[in-house]
Amino acid sequence: MRRRLLVVGSTIVVSAVLASCGGSGSSSDTATPVTDAPTTTVPEVVYPLTGLPVEDDSIAERPAMVVKIDNHPSARPQDGINQADIIFEENVEKLTRFAAVFHSEGSDPVGPIRSGRFQDINLLGSLNKPLFVWSGGNAKVSAAIQDSDLVDLSWTIANKDGGFRRDDERTAPHNLIAETTKLWTLAPTGSKPPAQQFVYRGVSDANASTSKDTDGVKISMDGVKVHWVWDDATKEFQRFSDDKPHMGSDEQQLSVPNVVVLEVEYSNNYSPTSKTVGSGKVYVFTNGVMYEGKWTRDDRLKPFALTDSAGHQSS
Repeated sequence: MRRRLLVVGSTIVVSAVLASCGGSGSSSDTATPVTDAPTTTVPEVVYPLTGLPVEDDSIAERPAMVVKIDNHPSARPQDGINQADIIFEENVEKLTRFAAVFHSEGSDPVGPIRSGRFQDINLLGSLNKPLFVWSGGNAKVSAAIQDSDLVDLSWTIANKDGGFRRDDERTAPHNLIAETTKLWTLAPTGSKPPAQQFVYRGVSDANASTSKDTDGVKISMDGVKVHWVWDDATKEFQRFSDDKPHMGSDEQQLSVPNVVVLEVEYSNNYSPTSKTVGSGKVYVFTNGVMYEGKWTRDDRLKPFALTDSAGHQSS
């Protein structure tokens, strides 16, 4: 894979979490290893969350940053949604919310920023102690996040140093924004970059025999209708929300080469919570085809492992 949109949720009408990642950018896939001698293959160094070649070593070494971005209709268009490497879309209360993961790129401004949930702690654990940018939360959720290994960069902690401010062109509470450039300066000493989360598909890799042609996927997330439509011209899936194109503030539709749908269990114990440690069905949409298989994850500190119906690792 190159960039992907992760859909952590269900393909049927039940409570779900939708996770997404990456915005549209370069149209190329991951770089294949380059050969510098007849008998030596040297793999190209790539950003861990996109598989694209590293252009700046200092950027490659910085930690991942997760920004909780509002997806209420009044919060659109969002700032930075197309610059994220990974975007998780989660169920909240009769709405969805994005956990946008930035690493290879940033966005000034980014937002609107909203509150965290219990499910963020497990969902984001594999990103190696990411910076967590959020507006705050209820007492139990706030205490749990503050006790976790997520680096708390809430509005009350980062404030002016993180570029937090209210956007006068938006209505509260859908108007809190910040700047990733300033937020990265608040990373604790010794912060490390995230680990690779997926296996990347090479430029010349053909679709496997277990794939099926597809023109996209429709998902209902707690009443929110999400539709990803394959565009063969751009080789990306374009996002529609409630039958309308999902546009960013850059006037570009949210589009990604890869969409991953993970079926997960949901509970509502004080706060909507998805079960992202365990196993379940997975549907991977990439390169105009769909793979059906299984996701497994036995530790919140590990990435999701995806296998197709033949048991092969999906990419």
